[in-house]
Amino acid sequence: MKRVLLLVLALTFAGPVLADNGMWLPSEIAKRIGDMQAKGLRLTAEDIYSINQASLKDASVHFNGGCSAELISDNGLLITNHHCGYDWIQEHSSVEHDYLKDGFWALTLEEELPNKNIFVRFLVRMDDVTETVLKGYDPSMTEIQRDSLIKANSTPLIEAASKEGAGYSASVQPLYYGNQYFIWVYQTFTDVRLVGAPPSSIGKFGGDTDNWMWPRHTGDFSLFRIYADKENNPAPYSEENVPYKPKKYFKLSIKERKEGDFTFVYGYPGRTQEYIHSEAVRYISDISNPHKRNLRTKRLDVQEKYMSQSQKVRIQYSSKNSGVSNAWKKWLGEMNGIIKLKTYEKKRAYEQEFHKWAADKPEYRDIIPQLDNLYEELEGYAFATDYYNESIRANEIIRFAENIITAFSRNRSKNYLDQMIEAYFKDYFLPIDKESFHLLLAEYDKNVPKNLRPTYFSEQMNAFGSTDAWIEYIFNTSALISEEGTRALVDKALTVEDFQEVLLADPAFTFSNEFRQHYMNEINRPFTEINRQITLLYRTYMKGQMEFSPEKSFFPDANSTLRVSYGHIQGYSPADGIFFKPVSTIEGIMEKDNPDIFDYNIPQELRDIYARKDYGKWGANGTMPVCFIATNHTSGGNSGSPVIDADGNLIGINFDRVWEGTMSDIDFDPDVCRNISIDIRYALFIIDKLAGAQRILDEVEIVE
Repeated sequence: MKRVLLLVLALTFAGPVLADNGMWLPSEIAKRIGDMQAKGLRLTAEDIYSINQASLKDASVHFNGGCSAELISDNGLLITNHHCGYDWIQEHSSVEHDYLKDGFWALTLEEELPNKNIFVRFLVRMDDVTETVLKGYDPSMTEIQRDSLIKANSTPLIEAASKEGAGYSASVQPLYYGNQYFIWVYQTFTDVRLVGAPPSSIGKFGGDTDNWMWPRHTGDFSLFRIYADKENNPAPYSEENVPYKPKKYFKLSIKERKEGDFTFVYGYPGRTQEYIHSEAVRYISDISNPHKRNLRTKRLDVQEKYMSQSQKVRIQYSSKNSGVSNAWKKWLGEMNGIIKLKTYEKKRAYEQEFHKWAADKPEYRDIIPQLDNLYEELEGYAFATDYYNESIRANEIIRFAENIITAFSRNRSKNYLDQMIEAYFKDYFLPIDKESFHLLLAEYDKNVPKNLRPTYFSEQMNAFGSTDAWIEYIFNTSALISEEGTRALVDKALTVEDFQEVLLADPAFTFSNEFRQHYMNEINRPFTEINRQITLLYRTYMKGQMEFSPEKSFFPDANSTLRVSYGHIQGYSPADGIFFKPVSTIEGIMEKDNPDIFDYNIPQELRDIYARKDYGKWGANGTMPVCFIATNHTSGGNSGSPVIDADGNLIGINFDRVWEGTMSDIDFDPDVCRNISIDIRYALFIIDKLAGAQRILDEVEIVE
């Protein structure tokens, strides 16, 4: 145990940061506060994270598990990104009430729209529980014994924390590959209602063309409100619920911003891989990303062809299309960044030096060659996994079949199945699914080695002669091509003892089941086992890196828990002879405005406001600021995070990174890695001048 505690001390008191990278634990922020204050912060550690008083952590929430958001009033008003709220904006949209196209603004509390399957959660506290979790551990234990011990020691902590308050839950998670353990305690609210959203021509301005790019001119924000019972506790949706009264909320600063101003981001980054082995980097940049991009390109081309032809299809596939394209573009930037930074070569050189250093250290001397061997063994299974996810399960009819079988396996009710079927067909357009299926399965046949395919694939190819003939058969005979056929098949399966006998007679279900069984047994099983061995080695490798590089400051990889990152508003040079300023303005919107292109066709009202230069108090220096960039280290999951000034005021909402810096999940380069945020002044300008939503302006507190 003494060795464990010494390692924790090494993690806690690592050396100084030389650049604006790092995603720091809020409960440990006192150890970074000196550096933050030296760079311009005028707050204390207790202002940022405290369990003794209201702090900024109480104004920052995890939005539905994949985004971040922040409270901006004492009446439970939340602001997050438009793309974070997109699913619910779409869900409420129809051809008659197209909130995606026209925007939505509730003029009263009664007009705020309730949402299904949504939650926000507050971090109540987080604590280092390494000593408790590893109590009784002995190095002679097997990994299975260690895992069992950790689970046994964690369970009482989780159970006790979950009883501390209404709506509480807790989890114990490893950091540094299991060298340290923390407990996170949350309070979750599920009555979260849509308050307002600009039209997509503002909230998604630039669409996929501008995604990940700078300069950016996207008004990427939406407004929700948390509701609670009359005791201010979490409660399911009810007309009796009232707006939540938070412990803390952000004031909104409309003061002038300038390059060099201190900023920090307080949100829930999803996943980073700062310390991975060089072979993992090579697989990402040279194999995985290129293949996945190719598959998604085909899907996007099909979706966009049909979306451009029909308003109904555009509404149905807007959210799906955004989800597909977001990673598609990010992967290219990530690949290019890794190559430009020579990340693979740098890591390889580091590993060679580490290996030399470890030669006389039995605990570390075999780590690098062992990782080399395991990654070589893993590659084929990783490739098959990529293709299973991107060319098999990516087909809607196949994923739908899988979801139905899963629902039956879990004994879901008929009402549950009926709702699932209704939701699926509400946003389903068969020509898109069918055309994509033809393209994706052909790529699977072309690229996946025969030894990694299911026997079923070869049998069907022998029977049909081609992937095209096989797919035509599925769409000509499956019940899943229509809502009526699906309901009839599901109703029949509900009446028999063996539901699989009924469902698997359908070719779409057979296809889904055969591929899934092969994947789970022949691909995922060895894939998981090899990754388990790699993760185990990483635990030791992480310790070794800290001993080998004592001058380096280590931060734990992101894992969807609350983190602080900090930096400055700052431009950058992506290439020779090019320099980007850190602020974009409404002039850039007008330069891009094009009524003939959906993603650049702004509302006429915005053109009229621009002609009058009617920016109100939200403008500055004769223009209207729109977005800005800074050196804060962010990742997926930081979308919607508050961007905060030196005094703790909200100045922006994080929504993206620059394309040249998307490799920052693996390798952060302070010269080009920038987070992109909508300036809160632009959001307020839209709420005021375009929406005329005075009640929202009356609710928030402005710092001038």
